[in-house]
Amino acid sequence: MSKLALVTGATSGIGRAFADRLAADGYRLVVTGRRADRLEEFAAAHPEGTVTPVVADLSSTAGIEAVAEICATEPLTMLVNNAGVAHYMPMAELPADKAAELVNVKVLAPTMLTRAAVAGMQERGAGTIVNVAGMIAFSGPAPHSVLPRRAVYGGSLAYLVALSQTLSAELEGTGVTVQVVCPGVVATEFHERQGMDLSAVPRMTAEDVVTASLRGLELGETVCAPGVEDAGLLDAVFRADLAAFGAQRPELASRYRAA
Repeated sequence: MSKLALVTGATSGIGRAFADRLAADGYRLVVTGRRADRLEEFAAAHPEGTVTPVVADLSSTAGIEAVAEICATEPLTMLVNNAGVAHYMPMAELPADKAAELVNVKVLAPTMLTRAAVAGMQERGAGTIVNVAGMIAFSGPAPHSVLPRRAVYGGSLAYLVALSQTLSAELEGTGVTVQVVCPGVVATEFHERQGMDLSAVPRMTAEDVVTASLRGLELGETVCAPGVEDAGLLDAVFRADLAAFGAQRPELASRYRAA
């Protein structure tokens, strides 16, 4: 049976780079996004019928349900949860509709699509789930002076890291692999759509992000950070997380007791 991958947000950037690479590697593809013209263009470039375009807005309940149905019924080899929106704003300035759109696309959609796909992958004893997050997931402790505040965006990416790590542990021994890929600034249309000109900022290519993700899968990495040379830095973060988790006690910590 040929390999089948579903890629969300496949009309540009990292999603398009994933679709290009997987098509070149012989996958049949289901590609989703909001822009029908770009999906049709991609499908037309593969006239052998290996690409199925699906127009879906993952900020909507209907869009999530439509793609989740595909995830549940098709024998996916790989699911790439890439779709995203930025909305880089402090919480108090973020309009309610944009906050909902961001959470739907980066939290609810990956959760529901993964949930729909994972049971079939377990039954088949094989499958890969890749969640596209970003290094902003690790920026929470940064002081105000370091970078602009974007609490909802950073929180949504941090959710994907925790989800991927925990799900990876849940699925140990099933043949299903989970990865979260956390690039830094990438040269795509993503920031331009937010009115941000980053042309003078050194940026990684979307193709390099995909190369890192696929190589990271070969290396057994659950968290793939394409631009971090010293992987030990990530290991140190996760060891500290576990140390804090394991150090909890049922007694109130002394610093909280009355003097």
